[in-house]
Amino acid sequence: MIFEKTFDPIWADFDPNNHMRHTSYNNYAAEVRVALLTAKGYNMEKLLELDLGPVLLTEETKFLREIRQGEKLRVDVELLGLSEDGRFWNMLHHLYKNGNKLSAVIKVEGAWIDLKTRKIKEPPREITEHFLSLPKSEDYKVIVKEKTRSN
Repeated sequence: MIFEKTFDPIWADFDPNNHMRHTSYNNYAAEVRVALLTAKGYNMEKLLELDLGPVLLTEETKFLREIRQGEKLRVDVELLGLSEDGRFWNMLHHLYKNGNKLSAVIKVEGAWIDLKTRKIKEPPREITEHFLSLPKSEDYKVIVKEKTRSN
């Protein structure tokens, strides 16, 4: 089952042209990722206890339709890729206005970092298993990265 949330965008999300600011699209996608973690028991407090934090390495947004004030926004998330050890993950978001009009697609590449050492680290196995249970995109791939001193 796809994880999604619906939003009523706020006035501050819009520019003088009466369409949603480009950064707001990405903010709503981030809200969905945080809600996804929270739904599985990994709110920010729990992640702090684990000295673990999600970080974005890249974020790519393709804008398809403008979103205007008064239009509802629905955002979903699918797993686009995951490394075997769970350190690296890629997610795909679809943003729809008024329920079913695809307005943007956002791809993010992320990783887990140790909040003390600020280095990429392997998450607890249960987080990796949770990610593996997410709906996968049609072009899901296992992420292969060499372990180096920097990651």
